[in-house]
Amino acid sequence: MRTDSPSRTTLDKATEENFPVAPFFLPRAWRDDLMAVYGYARLVDDIGDGDLAPGGADARHLGVAPADADDRLVMLDAFEADLGRVFDSTPHHPLLKALQPTVRRRSLTPGPFLGLIAANRQDQQVRRYETYEDLVAYCELSANPVGRLVLAITGTESPERVRRSDAVCTALQIVEHLQDVTEDLGRDRVYLPAEDMKRFHVTEADLAAPRGGASVRALVAFEAERAAQLLNEGTSLVGSVHGRLRLLLAGFVAGGRAALDAVAAAGHDVLPGPPKPTKSSLLREVGAVLRRARREG
Repeated sequence: MRTDSPSRTTLDKATEENFPVAPFFLPRAWRDDLMAVYGYARLVDDIGDGDLAPGGADARHLGVAPADADDRLVMLDAFEADLGRVFDSTPHHPLLKALQPTVRRRSLTPGPFLGLIAANRQDQQVRRYETYEDLVAYCELSANPVGRLVLAITGTESPERVRRSDAVCTALQIVEHLQDVTEDLGRDRVYLPAEDMKRFHVTEADLAAPRGGASVRALVAFEAERAAQLLNEGTSLVGSVHGRLRLLLAGFVAGGRAALDAVAAAGHDVLPGPPKPTKSSLLREVGAVLRRARREG
């Protein structure tokens, strides 16, 4: 897939994820389609986080004036307008041009793509979440659409698989929030539910410390257990499919488990920096998920 430099930078971020985005063992058509969807999701997040490549190329592609290139809501509006062209015309941004063949080949609908944009709009307006339920509702926009797109691309959608996929994607989003507490706080965002912070006597000043005290680590352990329970629902999803798709979905679930293992190995102290899983721990978890899926299948 030919892209310009900013788009290439966006796609290169696939290697930083907790799980393999489009591993080599998948059919080439699946890999291309998954990378097209990843490029879209990553770029939307980069717009929402203000992490676009320097030089303003993304703004130019979207027809945004240089004076507005740093306005994230303006950029998201322009990106949504260009997304509309994917379905009825010719988009302007290279990553959306790359997405268009996938949309047509897989008969994808706008809903999941719009959900990701809505999540990033919400990030500009909502920086704290009062309850766990509020956070889960955010994940419905920010994470679950990706899993639904994977099922659509692979032709394996069903109501039960979508439900299981939503649980896995919400878990992966929560795990990422746990890894990135310090980075998110630097962006004036807190994804730890306020009611849980009160329960564990954690303040935002505690989150800004160089290392986590006992109360912070207890809170992180509590949220990690919630994510682990959601990932458990993913085993049935893995067991419901076969072949290389089973291995791909096992990689997603295992990526979340390996990341949680890394958080636990750090004593649930995520404040010095994001605990990251090793490749060997990821492979071990893939094997464990596949064995459990076979037993329960």
